[in-house]
Amino acid sequence: MKNTMLDLNNHLFEQMERLNDEDLSQADLSKEIDRSKAMTNVAKEIIANGRLVLDAQEAAKGVGGKQPMPSFLSGERKALA
Repeated sequence: MKNTMLDLNNHLFEQMERLNDEDLSQADLSKEIDRSKAMTNVAKEIIANGRLVLDAQEAAKGVGGKQPMPSFLSGERKALA
């Protein structure tokens, strides 16, 4: 997966542009509103997850940076045994 926070930002602005399309029918606008709600919910979770990783990194620095970061937070992928 190669998505970044910049990609998320771009997707959200693209969705905002679709919502602002004055040529949308009422039915299409309703679909875009539903899509926007779903995208917003997912975006909030992505942002919260990013915040968790940053908080964990800051906490590790606070103890001298010697505490190993749990692999699920560090982004490292380990092979399953």
